[in-house]
Amino acid sequence: MSSATERTRPPATAGENHVELAIGGMTCASCAARIEKKLNRLDGVSATVNYATEQAKVSFTGDVTPADLISTVEKTGYTAALPEPPRLRPEDGRPATSEADDHVRSLRQRLIVSAVLTVPVIAMAMVPALQFTSWQWLSLTLAAPVVVWGAWPFHRAAWTNLRHGTSTMDTLVSMGTLAALAWSLYALFWGTAGEPGMTHPFELTIARTDGSGNIYLEAAAGVTTFILAGRYFEARSKRRAGAALRALLELGAKEVSVLRGGREQRIPVDQLAVGDLFVVRPGEKIATDGVITEGSSAVDASMLTGESVPVEGGPGDAVVGATVNAGGRLVVRATRVGADTQLAQMARLVEDAQNGKAEVQRLADRVSGIFVPIVIALAVGTLGFWLGTGGGLAAAFTAAVAVLIIACPCALGLATPTALMVGTGRGAQLGILIKGPEVLESTRRVDTVVLDKTGTVTTGRMTLLDVVVAPGEDPEQLLRLAGALEHASEHPIARAVATGATERVGALPPVEGFTNVEGLGVQGVVDGHAVLVGRTQLLEEWSLRLTPELEQAKSAAEGEGRTAVAVGWDGAARGVLVVADAVKGTSAEAVRELRDLGLTRCC
Repeated sequence: MSSATERTRPPATAGENHVELAIGGMTCASCAARIEKKLNRLDGVSATVNYATEQAKVSFTGDVTPADLISTVEKTGYTAALPEPPRLRPEDGRPATSEADDHVRSLRQRLIVSAVLTVPVIAMAMVPALQFTSWQWLSLTLAAPVVVWGAWPFHRAAWTNLRHGTSTMDTLVSMGTLAALAWSLYALFWGTAGEPGMTHPFELTIARTDGSGNIYLEAAAGVTTFILAGRYFEARSKRRAGAALRALLELGAKEVSVLRGGREQRIPVDQLAVGDLFVVRPGEKIATDGVITEGSSAVDASMLTGESVPVEGGPGDAVVGATVNAGGRLVVRATRVGADTQLAQMARLVEDAQNGKAEVQRLADRVSGIFVPIVIALAVGTLGFWLGTGGGLAAAFTAAVAVLIIACPCALGLATPTALMVGTGRGAQLGILIKGPEVLESTRRVDTVVLDKTGTVTTGRMTLLDVVVAPGEDPEQLLRLAGALEHASEHPIARAVATGATERVGALPPVEGFTNVEGLGVQGVVDGHAVLVGRTQLLEEWSLRLTPELEQAKSAAEGEGRTAVAVGWDGAARGVLVVADAVKGTSAEAVRELRDLGLTRCC
């Protein structure tokens, strides 16, 4: 991921700039709607604010600067900043603790304490058998900390909104819980609810009352705890969805051996600059996008392309960061670093998908933006109606509080953005890059599914599928010698042969004089035999030619898209090993399920 300054994207059109802002202090979708409205009022600014990702995507022209955008958000009552990249702990390489982690931890603490205190309050209010003498005072003792301390984030947000002349879902939560607590205090100290022996009978009847004998402590504590639970699970889901981006970033190398002054120097990969020459040894990840200047090797690019067969590369060939050098030593000249690399662009694609808004989410945001004022107006109208019909102040206030409490849960603005964010994040973890939330929304109209075989229908790993031997040769002997030699190689095809040989014949003998012939195969001495394994060109260099039967088997395997590995020793070609990306055991069932849904399959 790029630095904060690099996150200011280059202009898409002349005079137009793009920036992403990390927004803090939002507590519901109506907060996002208000920030978006304020930003869009600026001349030349087009903004989209996503509550789930807590980010704003802004396009601006003219004299507007990122500082102006940040100032506008802060004047609205929230915080804004250019997002910083995930930091890594130098001692273990894991992401450092962020403010979001602290927020989740704080919510969990408030939720646990509130739940422990709320359960007995609800139990006593709902079960008459538990209503001992003066039970209502114990309920007050347990519920008050929940409404005051547990709901403090809601009260703080409501006060901030009030100072800016606005209201959000937190306003409803704060007003409803505090009103319920205030009425309960009135009923306990000045009404009849505090008298010894008072009970709350459990009944399903409706009767008018002035409310002076009723307490709503279980409602105040219960609503607080339930909404805290919703906020906690929402925050945890957002952190897990963000793990998709962190997982993509973790694919890259952390350090690189750079050539400076003719000597190798080990440096962090973020210090690498365009034009630097760096060394990649067998088994190491390529630090960044570049061009090979020296050496040749097979590069495992499966993390990028899904293709399990390594790509042979030599001087002048381009390589991509985070792919693995499976063969010889390479010297690469860096051509793109930081935010310009292909890996960073993949991470940006996931992030853009999470930051975007589907049409259903825009609808939910619009409704959330007017939901709070409407509920407050209904509560005031209810109060006025009861007063106007002679119901009395106590009964009118009770009815108004009921409206506020019922309207407290704010899933309307949470469900859609959180579901979209978790869906795109989980897709990235499974190797599915979703271009935007509108793509998910449009899947209901899909009638054809196009499947890329490698890594989708198949396992994405090379597997030994067949062993073809020359007349008179022992298949187990062929596997023992070839498997032992390939076991010393890091090449994915070699690993497939070695694994298959171990599974079929058991322990493999040791190898002497192992040599990797770049681009052709390997050679060495096993059990006194001079063994060659690799391309037919390698065997031909030693005057070992395939028999007609082996040549036919090789052609048949390659005609099916498989890889044929020739094996020979002691002056003769002995057999051919067929290696390919095997089909997943679940693929057939998955295709059947797609067909049952009425979808056409296209591979």
